[in-house]
Amino acid sequence: MKIYAGNLSYNVSNEDLRAAFAQFGTVDSADVIMDRATGRSKGFGFVEMSDATEAKAAIEGLNGKDLDGRNLNVNEARPKTDRPQRSYDRY
Repeated sequence: MKIYAGNLSYNVSNEDLRAAFAQFGTVDSADVIMDRATGRSKGFGFVEMSDATEAKAAIEGLNGKDLDGRNLNVNEARPKTDRPQRSYDRY
């Protein structure tokens, strides 16, 4: 199950995110999304957990909880949708 973790502090690393979710079970991957231009965190990330029960426990256990001074926004990730290509992406 893929989980969205939002409102992350810009200091949170992939390992910090993994450690927070590992309290609830096995974490397959944890990725903080980085801005390509600045190399800085965008303030959100995704965690994958293969056990749905553990994933739901992590969502319930971490949503609204503090991580590095920020209250997390945690929920099941929505499927990625195709977005229209922006004109400046074509070049």
